[in-house]
Amino acid sequence: MRKIASFTVDHLRLESGLYLSRKDEKDGAVVSTFDLRFTAPNREPVMDMPALHTIEHLGATFLRNSSRADEIVYFGPMGCRTGFYLILFGDRSPEDALPLIGEMCSFILSYEGEIPGARPEECGNYLEQNLAMAKYYTARYARMLEETPRLRYPD
Repeated sequence: MRKIASFTVDHLRLESGLYLSRKDEKDGAVVSTFDLRFTAPNREPVMDMPALHTIEHLGATFLRNSSRADEIVYFGPMGCRTGFYLILFGDRSPEDALPLIGEMCSFILSYEGEIPGARPEECGNYLEQNLAMAKYYTARYARMLEETPRLRYPD
C-alpha cells in the first residue's frame, strides 16, 4: 500500500503551526487541506479531549458563520489530538488561511456562554466540553501564529 502524504512529514521535527497539507482537484474543483498544529507532535502533551471537543464546536460554528463560510468544506480534530484539519474550497495558501484562523482564535478566546451544539439532541458526547482549557490551547496557538508563524513543513 502507498504511504499517505501526511505520514511522510517528519513528526519528530514538526512544530506547532499552520501548514498546507495537500491540494486535491476533481472535475475542476480544488480543495486545500490545512493542518492547524496546536502542539508539537511527540514532544508536547496532546490536547485533552474536552478542550479539543470545545474548540471543534466553537471553531466550526465560527467558520460556518464567517464572511468566508462559502469556502469552508470541513473543520475537525486530528486523531492524534495535536490539532485540527481545515479544508477550504479553492487553491489556497497558508497565507490565505491565516487571517481566517486568527479570527477564529479571537472568537474562541472571547466566547462566553453555552457551547453551540452541546446538547444531547445535537451531539453524541455533549457533556465532554471544557471552555477554559479550549481558551488555554487557543491562546497558545494564536500567540505562536502572531510571534513566530510556521507556515511550511520542515524540510
